[in-house]
Amino acid sequence: MNDTVENLILDLLEWLQRQPRTYQETMDAWRTSCPRLPVWEDANDRGLVETIPANGHPLTRLTPVGLALLRQQRPRCLCGALSSTANSIASNARS
Repeated sequence: MNDTVENLILDLLEWLQRQPRTYQETMDAWRTSCPRLPVWEDANDRGLVETIPANGHPLTRLTPVGLALLRQQRPRCLCGALSSTANSIASNARS
């Protein structure tokens, strides 16, 4: 895979890990029409991110696979610290 795209995917994962993001917020920040930079599409295809219903809005978050990749490739980030917040929101939405 292209190093530029791989680094941008890691940036996306790190951005999502910091706090829960709505699907709209994620698309506003990460959607691209450039076929050479399919960051969102590649992250989705690889199962690194998911979109779930939460409080009446779609919430985009890391999957366990995405979190593991982020921990492996960027161990300096605060991996897991805020992903539990996203998991909590998702759990409450399903209740």
